[in-house]
Amino acid sequence: MKTQPPLSVGRLALVLGILSAFGPLSIDMYLPGLPAIGAEFGTDTAAAQLTLTVFFLGLAFGQIVYGPLSDRFGRRKPLLVGAIIYTVASVGCALAPTLGSLVWLRLLQALGGCAGVVIARSIVRDRFDAQGSARMYSLLMLVMGLAPITAPVLGGQLIVHFGWRSVFWVLTVFGMICVALVLFALQESLPRERRSHDGFVAVLRVYGLLLRDRHFVSYALTGGFISAGMFAYISGSPFVFIELFGVSPELYGWIFGANAAGLIAASQFNRRLLRSFTSTTILSVALAVIATSGVMLVAVAATGFGGLLGLLPFLFICIAGYGLVAPNAAAEAMAPHGRVAGSAAALLGMLQFSIGALAGVIVGVLHNGTALPMAAVMATCCLVGLGVFHLRPMDVPVPRPQPEA
Repeated sequence: MKTQPPLSVGRLALVLGILSAFGPLSIDMYLPGLPAIGAEFGTDTAAAQLTLTVFFLGLAFGQIVYGPLSDRFGRRKPLLVGAIIYTVASVGCALAPTLGSLVWLRLLQALGGCAGVVIARSIVRDRFDAQGSARMYSLLMLVMGLAPITAPVLGGQLIVHFGWRSVFWVLTVFGMICVALVLFALQESLPRERRSHDGFVAVLRVYGLLLRDRHFVSYALTGGFISAGMFAYISGSPFVFIELFGVSPELYGWIFGANAAGLIAASQFNRRLLRSFTSTTILSVALAVIATSGVMLVAVAATGFGGLLGLLPFLFICIAGYGLVAPNAAAEAMAPHGRVAGSAAALLGMLQFSIGALAGVIVGVLHNGTALPMAAVMATCCLVGLGVFHLRPMDVPVPRPQPEA
């Protein structure tokens, strides 16, 4: 493939932000349609949520494949393959004749889209140090944050006027745009001389060393549990908002988008905070605030105080707080692992999305016709994330996992 000229930081953030939006767009745009999907296939919303759970699992475990591939073959080729798989799977989702086929196609869609999630993070690590990465991740969240703000609003309108299948036709077009961006706008960030030539056993060894690195695992799990709280919200909110409180799909999109806007605002505030404070200081304060809000969320859900309006402020704080936690936790976890950035980013994403998938499953299992399961899982994730952070090692351990010669 032809080598592209270097992009400015702003343009790089724009391209990587779009490529990182596979997940938010594919999840948030179709959330308002979960009840309609269940109705068309003769089942309930809880069963339709399986299409969401398998998407989380695909995002989680697909990353552990793309990470090493991008370390070995460069960033652009695996990214292009993933974008093509995603586009084809999106067409299949739009045409799915049964719920079972939709579930499998959603899994395939995730296995393609996760390339953008993990490889964009690797490209950032290729080009920036720890503090620079944290700022760049915050900038990426600004760009890709437009997805969770606009996607549920757009999805609600599409579903009302054209049906839930129209969402996947829009995602097909998005996939085609991403293919074009990789081909014509993205420069390779990993030169041949820095690429790994490890075999399968060596890749497993790198993963093993990363998992024994307490610094990496602590920050990965800190971000992972907070993101799992957000996934619990994503899984539970269609029932809580639309079915429990009677919110229309259009209004659901606006509420979801407002929470996402809080997340983006927090991520940009994080860029300013990084001028004066370290990532760990920001994490310490943000995690305490999120955990407190999670406990209050449970109290409101258990008592029913204020109904939906009682839940919304604490949901907003929990979701917005992720904008402070995610970039700093990722930057701290990735900082010492420049030579295996793809594998480190893949393992980071796998841990976070697998915990998120588990959180979504637990929300479904605990379903009792109230908002309490969603609130309880969110609060538990926030408290565990806070605990893991405070159990982290104070000093970065050595040696670092490196690829074999």
